[in-house]
Amino acid sequence: MRLAELFPEGGRGIIATADAAGVVNQAVFAIPHVVDEQTLAWGFSEGRTIANLRENPHASYLYLAPSRGYNGWRLTLTMKEEAGEGEMLESIKEKTAQVASPQASAAVTRVAYFKVEEVRPLM
Repeated sequence: MRLAELFPEGGRGIIATADAAGVVNQAVFAIPHVVDEQTLAWGFSEGRTIANLRENPHASYLYLAPSRGYNGWRLTLTMKEEAGEGEMLESIKEKTAQVASPQASAAVTRVAYFKVEEVRPLM
């Protein structure tokens, strides 16, 4: 299955990160932006999740598909790069304004790119 086919609209997910000391954080995130068959991107505000990724680039994303029951995926990720400008960030900010609000869009100041290390079914 292609990476772009894993995330139908209407689903949602949770990103789990840990800081350098191993203290875990979880946050609700939208579906990722598929860059290519090995790379996903999300927009971030200046919060605990991006701070953890700066200390420890490993993360996990649990995606719940928009269906009845327990359908979705568990992804193991490694952050490759973070940026404060560029086309992807602007695209994410635009989508956030449409889906959430202009205030939510204004809070998105960073984009992070992740290598997908592993994809496993939710169940």
